[in-house]
Amino acid sequence: MSLLALETAAVGAPITRGGISLFPVYVAGAAPDVRIRDGAAGVVIAEADDATVPTITVTNTNPDPVMLVEGETVRGGNQDRTLNVTILVPAGTAVACPVSCVERGRWGGIGEFGRSRTYAPRRVRRAKSASVARNVDARGVKQSDQSLVWRMIDHELARLSVSDPASALRAADAAIERDDRAAAAERDLVGRGPLPGQRGVVVAHGRRVVAADVFADTDLLAAHWEALVRGYLLDRPERVEGRPSATAVLRFLRRFAGTPARSAPGVGLGTEYHARSDRLVGQALVWDDALVHASAFALAA
Repeated sequence: MSLLALETAAVGAPITRGGISLFPVYVAGAAPDVRIRDGAAGVVIAEADDATVPTITVTNTNPDPVMLVEGETVRGGNQDRTLNVTILVPAGTAVACPVSCVERGRWGGIGEFGRSRTYAPRRVRRAKSASVARNVDARGVKQSDQSLVWRMIDHELARLSVSDPASALRAADAAIERDDRAAAAERDLVGRGPLPGQRGVVVAHGRRVVAADVFADTDLLAAHWEALVRGYLLDRPERVEGRPSATAVLRFLRRFAGTPARSAPGVGLGTEYHARSDRLVGQALVWDDALVHASAFALAA
């Protein structure tokens, strides 16, 4: 299953809570033949030997490949980070993973990293993916524009009325916990998904389609479901205009599938595709012609 399979994806009825609508995505085609683990066990995430901001080391001690996903955050080390690209770490190996800092005011060891309960919100992921795509085009590297990422974090913290001395994205979690409506929406959405056979989700704010995440299979989506939902809720709009539209969602997925993309070798296994247009930015990891993960973000939303 390649990225073009999104052109024939189907969507179900949305669930709307907390100002966001989540459309389940169903994609035909086989998942990779080899089992992919979600990395909940048998994975060590640590600072690189030279302890620089743009790189961490991921070691997989499992007998199967392990996936870490663009946009998920890891906490600890010298600074909290978010992954620049989705990586598939081969069994029994260690890889250097490109990351962006999501905590500006700290540089000091806390030991190994732990996986966060919350993905980075949409604007942070979008800014990161757009700058990574530019750098892949220009220099063949998967670094982000770190200054832009920090500005987006500052924007999100200000929008959520959160103050933090380290300008740490993790402080935004408090915005969910202190908001009864958001906390109730999280409990409901986490409990409702993913549905049987569901491989992805498209997010809409009223009539505006803003983001999508698609995985190789339902189990991998389920492993990331709570963190994805929490990240989507951080981005909940103050005002919603119009009604969510399945037609608009399908149009977004087909536009993503048809956007010209630059290919690059994956950090571990597979091949990356970085897509940019005047309408959206996105990336995907494909392994043996099977889609491992894809994410896309509307630029005008």
